[in-house]
Amino acid sequence: MTTASSASVDSARTPQPPPAEGGVLSGPYRALTLGIVSVVLLLAFEATAVNTAMPVAARQLDGLGLYAFAFSGYFTTTLFALVVSGQWCDRRGPLAPLFTGIAVFGAGLVLAGTAAGMWPFVAGRAVQGLGGGLVIVALYVVVGRAFPERLRPAVFAAFSAAWVLPSILGPLISGAVTQHLGWRWVFLAVPVLILLPLAVMGPALRRAERAQPSVTAAAYDRRRTVLAAMAALGAGLLQYAGQRLDLIGLLPAAAGAALLLPAVVRLLPPGTLLAARGLPTVILLRGVAAGAFFAAEAFIPLMMVTQRGLSPTLAGLTLTSGGLSWALGSFLQGRPWADRHREALIRLGFVLTAVAIAGAALVLVPAVPTWAAAVAWAVGGVGMGLAVASISVLMMKLSAAEETGANSAALQLSDALGNVVLMGLSGVLFAALGGGALTGTANGPTPVGPFAVIFLVMTGVALVGALVSGRTGVPAAAGAAGASGPGRDLG
Repeated sequence: MTTASSASVDSARTPQPPPAEGGVLSGPYRALTLGIVSVVLLLAFEATAVNTAMPVAARQLDGLGLYAFAFSGYFTTTLFALVVSGQWCDRRGPLAPLFTGIAVFGAGLVLAGTAAGMWPFVAGRAVQGLGGGLVIVALYVVVGRAFPERLRPAVFAAFSAAWVLPSILGPLISGAVTQHLGWRWVFLAVPVLILLPLAVMGPALRRAERAQPSVTAAAYDRRRTVLAAMAALGAGLLQYAGQRLDLIGLLPAAAGAALLLPAVVRLLPPGTLLAARGLPTVILLRGVAAGAFFAAEAFIPLMMVTQRGLSPTLAGLTLTSGGLSWALGSFLQGRPWADRHREALIRLGFVLTAVAIAGAALVLVPAVPTWAAAVAWAVGGVGMGLAVASISVLMMKLSAAEETGANSAALQLSDALGNVVLMGLSGVLFAALGGGALTGTANGPTPVGPFAVIFLVMTGVALVGALVSGRTGVPAAAGAAGASGPGRDLG
């Protein structure tokens, strides 16, 4: 990892590929952009489709008791794969981990789709997590190595745009397939889509790799791999402990914290947990944004079903507006003028996210129409599009070329940890306030308390992110040192 100042100076000294005219869909970049977008599209469709099919799969496999592990198994192995992929990319380039990750992801889908019991199903999800972790870091490194700095905001905007169609069609297609063909085909049909990104992106990525100036390969750090394993195991134990409300749960909680905390301190850039100015704060804010937004989002469909009586399909579609507006926010931050206002855009993104979470909570009031939740989540999507894409652009800007992989991994690790901590906290609050034992059936709707507390806490977290966003700027000395380097003014 580098500090902001050393990254700025190192980036100025690193040979850069000659600038090319045109945009991300111009001749030199068209195939690569389409291939990257197709990979993100694959991951996005799988995520939205699996969420719809999972309840049916768990029931048919007699595994409702392991339902949460089907999600946390994916998430836990992703933590490990993120760090492995970062080191692999820095040593060998992104090509091998990217294609290996796609293959492993497909293998996990097949394992889950053919599972005869819930534990094999969870194992398949864990294999998927390994592949997904390898892929996402490699994609970031491809952006950093193959695209000039002026085009990176547009590429990150394309990442968000790739979620639009899956957000709309994923639940509908998955629901229809699950109902008429069976849940297994939701998993078994997706691997066929892997052929598209492989065919489109493979040749273009190899050409881009050959055209890159040589950089000094980072040494393999066995210690980081061990720390990644500690973080993954610790996160898994905390996930398990968070679902228990007895004294026995304190044991895995203590063990998980003892493994996770020291590993996180060493895996993230120095000063991340203290919000040190520059790159550490950029990395930290990624986890804050993701954790607050997705922890709240996870409870919105449940709230709509139990409090307002919507069907699961309609409750899930409430979140569609967020997927659409996220792409809009990401598009806006990709405009040429936006780079002069990165810090302000990140702050605005957090404020809009806080407004959205608080606005969604208003649906707990019976007099508020249910469509207000969709409107609120559209506001939150814009905020997340502005903040998350801007955070990614700043991470690239503050990273030396030879450490883009490690810092990309740290960014994704922060994202994953933010989800672990804040989703786990939400689950504990929900269970402690009696939400887990409530059904919202004919006996009456569930009390609003569990939902209200969760939304209140996540609104506060988003507001803290807005306050901390003022520390994303490069210190004055570092800015002066690197001012003559390439890409200091994207606008």
